[in-house]
Amino acid sequence: MQLGIRLHDIAPGTLEERLAIAREQGFACGHLALTKVMKDYPGNAALTPGFAMYLRKLFAKYDIDIAVLGNYKNLGNPAPAQLAAIQQGYFDHIRFAAQLGAGVVGTETGAPNVDYVEDTPESKTEEALGTFIHNLAPVVECAERFGVIVAIEPVCRHIVYDSKRALAVLRAIASPNLRIILDPVNLLGPHNVDTREAVIRTAIEDLGEYVSVVHLKDFQRGKPGEKLRSVACGTGEMDYTDILRFIKARKPYIHATLENTVPENAVAARHFIQDQYDAL
Repeated sequence: MQLGIRLHDIAPGTLEERLAIAREQGFACGHLALTKVMKDYPGNAALTPGFAMYLRKLFAKYDIDIAVLGNYKNLGNPAPAQLAAIQQGYFDHIRFAAQLGAGVVGTETGAPNVDYVEDTPESKTEEALGTFIHNLAPVVECAERFGVIVAIEPVCRHIVYDSKRALAVLRAIASPNLRIILDPVNLLGPHNVDTREAVIRTAIEDLGEYVSVVHLKDFQRGKPGEKLRSVACGTGEMDYTDILRFIKARKPYIHATLENTVPENAVAARHFIQDQYDAL
């Protein structure tokens, strides 16, 4: 596997400074969220071919792949004008990703409200799922035209809250340009954390053929009923055996990016995961 990091989790600095640190810390790829790594990001009008070619050269200088071009906006938004602007943002990022050479354009699956309030009863409905599929479809059509992969990330607090819902989306849209970012911890909450091995194994069984990127992090529990706290690999309760075996057996050289690291523990988290992988 090719281990990477979210570039906005690296110590603050210019994008080039962050890339230099990522290379020094031994990472092979990065998750690029432009609004989080550029202090004065001027908006999607900046996504020109020239900017894309500049970034390609910059990432090549440090021998780092762009695993994910992140655009985590709410495709469940019910306000027509806001939704149109969100979809346009995806179109812009897809066009840019084609010029940039990014692995995937990544997104979560949102919530059926304008404020992106997570974990509502409305998010769990078939109506919300149908709306998300309807809103995602033109985004995937755009990806097909540009030869880009869009990858959705199931999260237990969002519309696509488990692997069965994700499989329903994949089958409804039925496009080779729609794939999965698999983050095992994002499938876990207070309701299923005690059966996490079964949750993760089911997700691998359901979605394995569609997985294009893996996110790796750990979790800690709070008070009963509280949302799990996401932390760096090796600092919580997560058992990585199943996900790492899946990677080793079925996904050679996949981009696997670490999440929720801080500058002080990023290298330790990378070593922890690599050691776990090598021991299998």
